Amino acid sequence: MESPRAIVKILLLSTHIPNSIALLLRFAASEVTMSRRIRGSLLNPGRATIAPESGYWERGTLVEGVIYAMATLRNEPDAKSASNALRNDLTPNDTQQHHPSFMIRTIKHALSANAEENIEIAGWIRSRRDAKTFSFLEVNDGSCLRNLQVIVDQEVPGYEQVLQATTGSSVRVAGRLLASPAAGQKWELRATQVEIIGGADATYPLQKKGHSVEFLRTIAHLRPRSNLFGAVFRLRSRLAYAVHQFFQERDFVYVQTPIITASDCEGAGELFRVTTLKQGRDKADEPDFFGKATYLTVSGQLEAETFACALSKVYTFGPTFRAENSNTSRHAAEFWMIEPEMAFCDLQGDMDLAEEFVKAMVRHALEHCADELGLFTKFVDKGLIERLTLVPERPFQRIPYADAISILNASGRSFEYPVTDGLSLQSEHERFLAEEHFRVPVILFDQPLQAKPFYMRVNDDGKTVAAMDVLVPGIGEIIGGSQREERLSVLQENMRSHGVNEEDYWWYLDLRRFGTVPHAGFGLGFERLLMFLTGVSNIRDVIPFARTPGNAEF
Repeated sequence: MESPRAIVKILLLSTHIPNSIALLLRFAASEVTMSRRIRGSLLNPGRATIAPESGYWERGTLVEGVIYAMATLRNEPDAKSASNALRNDLTPNDTQQHHPSFMIRTIKHALSANAEENIEIAGWIRSRRDAKTFSFLEVNDGSCLRNLQVIVDQEVPGYEQVLQATTGSSVRVAGRLLASPAAGQKWELRATQVEIIGGADATYPLQKKGHSVEFLRTIAHLRPRSNLFGAVFRLRSRLAYAVHQFFQERDFVYVQTPIITASDCEGAGELFRVTTLKQGRDKADEPDFFGKATYLTVSGQLEAETFACALSKVYTFGPTFRAENSNTSRHAAEFWMIEPEMAFCDLQGDMDLAEEFVKAMVRHALEHCADELGLFTKFVDKGLIERLTLVPERPFQRIPYADAISILNASGRSFEYPVTDGLSLQSEHERFLAEEHFRVPVILFDQPLQAKPFYMRVNDDGKTVAAMDVLVPGIGEIIGGSQREERLSVLQENMRSHGVNEEDYWWYLDLRRFGTVPHAGFGLGFERLLMFLTGVSNIRDVIPFARTPGNAEF
């Protein structure tokens, strides 16, 4: 069997490079070992015969073997070095020049290792402690909450740099992962090579002490390095994955709806104008870019409906914008929305999906983000895990709007905003129902016609619409949705009563002219979901860079 170097040379010098690459990708996808397919795929480009003899590599997949071979061909001129690379042998003075970045092990995976091994890690120093002949480094790379303790003896190359390293400095370490004798940690790294990549001076603001979230907002470019915000944004990433997983497993089609739109879905007029016109000029002087007034979208719902009326079940997940001059802890000018739309679905089915979705997100967080939830429970909301654990176990309480008004009026509670029949509930009313009265998430349905947008289906009483809100403890409303009005004449009447120009929505009305069907959907603010799952009380602290009135700093 040819050596890795010979194989890669044949691949690189072959006149059939496209064929070789295609074969490489195909075999990589099937996870076929090098020993079974290397001759047919690389030594004979253009055809795919299988060689039965065992080969040079027994340790991994075809693509892994080729990557190692290409690395050795580029960086290791002799057979001994190539052999070392295949064994993942990390030796002093080789780390930066001879070991590409894909070989760096994340601290998350290092801490979950099953056996001692040679590894290389990179991250940022959280703290340094010096003894007479060695130093301890606490290193974190953002892959998990925990740090990896690194022990650097004075004989180790790079030790003189370590003695100058401060909190916030970036470092790369090669060494041996060993079982730790210290309590509270399974592994520690005994360094054989250390390199301080980038220093941090005494002005580095994230020192080893507590910092308020208000202060951390002023350094939003650095706050992901803190324990709290590292945990928030790892959970945000994991939940974004869970959103797609939930809908894909249920055969929903992911649709990317426009960010620039000419329609105001909610009808509130709180829109950011998109224009190329110079300040002080109007449309009479110069035509705008799109030939009409356009805005940043407040929702992808209307466009998603068009796809639901063709593909049956769709969802959007993207940024939305509201030019609402509000400085509350629950509002931001830019935020992310999750919006499913379902053809052949009514309000009951819409409520069922909303409940199923919230429960699935809570379960996913409990199963996959235990360390992060533990941090939030300890430092943010001591009752968080207990409260979240109950969510998947209990059915949501479903009540009509009229019953909610009666409960609020009979509560004896003096609310800041009076309870008014016919108007949307305030946050304090929603939280009372979810946190104090029912003590479980609540779905409020059949809401007043005059308080809701034009697209919601009018109920037979002519006074309410088939709308629903999901209310959760600690937040209030987290989901708003409805069955959409599928009757053309009724929709046209709704548009007239709301002052909506039918000509601007001719395409939306066409959905009712051509094969109309009952359909429903909802919108969930992703940041509000994250607030519910983390216990973090301000929306500014669950989005990477908050956009609020007067603030677009980063």
